[in-house]
Amino acid sequence: MNMKLEFKWSRLESFTALELYQIIKARESVFVVEQHCPYQETDELDLHAWHLSALVNGELAAYARVVDPGIKNSKPSIGRVMTLKKFRGQKIGRALMEEAIKFTGQKYPGKDIKISAQVYLQKFYESLGFHTAGEPYDEDGIPHIDMIKLASDLM
Repeated sequence: MNMKLEFKWSRLESFTALELYQIIKARESVFVVEQHCPYQETDELDLHAWHLSALVNGELAAYARVVDPGIKNSKPSIGRVMTLKKFRGQKIGRALMEEAIKFTGQKYPGKDIKISAQVYLQKFYESLGFHTAGEPYDEDGIPHIDMIKLASDLM
């Protein structure tokens, strides 16, 4: 399969209506429908975030967002990390996270990066240099754990 992976960073106000529709539809399909979590998936943090789209041959394959520091907590945070079902198993999630980490490190130099990871993905995030911070907790019925990547590891 000839896969051309392309990254695109956007603020909410710079999306076309179609781009935004595709992202909201994709996020709902993963976080609400697949994971059986009825919650307000599109939230006010979207207004204070950089949105990362990973496109394969122009089609949305994966997504993450980086929330500005000072909104949710003092650190920038990467969240809503997802790969659409048909693109899973192709290491796109790792490429997506590597791009998000690199961007966040450049955008907010000297700041640690925080994530709220689903517990079953802890090893995946550890392999990207994140360390657990605290005990697992329940978020919308799914066990999560806070993880930090130190700014000193971003150099």
